Amino acid sequence: MDTNVHSNAIPPEVTEALHEKIREINALLAPYATPLTAQERRDLPAIGDKTLGFVEKAFEYAKENTDLCPGFLDLAAFSIDMKDATGLRVIRNSLNQAFEVIDDIVLLAGSEAYQSALAFYNYIKLLVSQDVPRAKTIYEELKKRFPGRSKSKKDADANTI
Repeated sequence: MDTNVHSNAIPPEVTEALHEKIREINALLAPYATPLTAQERRDLPAIGDKTLGFVEKAFEYAKENTDLCPGFLDLAAFSIDMKDATGLRVIRNSLNQAFEVIDDIVLLAGSEAYQSALAFYNYIKLLVSQDVPRAKTIYEELKKRFPGRSKSKKDADANTI
């Protein structure tokens, strides 16, 4: 088995502190949150790196040229939207960096745990073939949970060939 790269366990107090910070963030944002459905998210025009400059410039011109703004354009609402959209982008970028660190740790630790489980499972299979006591019970329990293809899937694949 390869060397275990993720060998520095994160203490429970660190994960609890992370949970607490996330609860704090959620509580701070709760009064401003407007949950969107998946369809609503798809339907909304999104501001991104390419459109941000356009939106910022349009906002500047609208503020400086109120006489040219259409009557239905609410500049106060536009201002709130600009402030929150640009201010939270910076925070989102920071959170994305933190998420990437967490995601890498989860991926690496999970991969290494899975490799260890496979090594144990394969060794138990070997012990079963040698009639080692208790090995068959362990093997039968792990076999039920093994994430391989199900029997019905194997049969369906065999019938389509």
